[in-house]
Amino acid sequence: MGGSTRSPGVLQRDDASSQSRYQRLSQRMLDLSGDRGVLKDVIREGSGELVTPDASVLDITLWGMELGLLSMRRGEVARFLFKPTYAYGMLGCPPLIPPNTTVLFEIELLDFLDSAESDKFCVLSAEQQDQFPLQKVLKVAATEREFGNYLFRQNRFYDAKVRYKRALLLLHRRSAPAEEQLLVETAKLLVLLNLSFTYLKLERPTVALRYGEQALVIDQKNTKALFRCGQACLLMTEYQKARDFLVRAQKEQPFNHDINNELKKLASYYRDYLGKEKEMCHRMFAPGEHGSTVGEN
Repeated sequence: MGGSTRSPGVLQRDDASSQSRYQRLSQRMLDLSGDRGVLKDVIREGSGELVTPDASVLDITLWGMELGLLSMRRGEVARFLFKPTYAYGMLGCPPLIPPNTTVLFEIELLDFLDSAESDKFCVLSAEQQDQFPLQKVLKVAATEREFGNYLFRQNRFYDAKVRYKRALLLLHRRSAPAEEQLLVETAKLLVLLNLSFTYLKLERPTVALRYGEQALVIDQKNTKALFRCGQACLLMTEYQKARDFLVRAQKEQPFNHDINNELKKLASYYRDYLGKEKEMCHRMFAPGEHGSTVGEN
């Protein structure tokens, strides 16, 4: 899911010095593609499972990079050489990458998410899901939420909403004994907060408010929930409700800049609203154009 990639280095053009440098680097590297088109040198070993084909990290455009990532584990740092066929081809990527160029990438794989397990679980019926232990349900819901977060960070808010709703549905379906219900409610709270924020981004404040209020049922003093509800009410021009939510949020976190700035924004909007109301009343009750009043002949 997460990774850092340094800008590609150009290694092979038509000059002899570049050819020589490429040969020196490639001699000690592992052939991943079978035709020496994708070569790898591990700088730091990773741990855990290899990246799977369903992982979210594979939202990429280079064939060579996909092959490279499929050979990596969490925390691994590796250097890769991609021949043109596995990189930018005959056209290159001007102005940085000339045509027909072998490139060098250094990649650190911080983390990735595998959707295969989650997807299989989500298509099961509620009765089938109930056969699994609670920890399995919580794990799948957490994976769905993380996918939502990944999509949210890419500004894909509609897709993020879909993932969050899948997580919420799993948690709503699950009936847990009293001693485990706290775990379910804690997981629900995180998803409800995500949904409220996402619907604000989608400019649907009414729905954002609904999810924020559901979060407050679980934790009535949750600062994020109070803040999201305040933001939603402000967008809906329900100024008194917005103030109530934001003041409650400020009470929990008096020095939170976001909350204090939102209260300032609310005050500014409310002043403008009162000004427009005053102007409207003035126009309604002002004398006519020739100074006549109601009741005059």
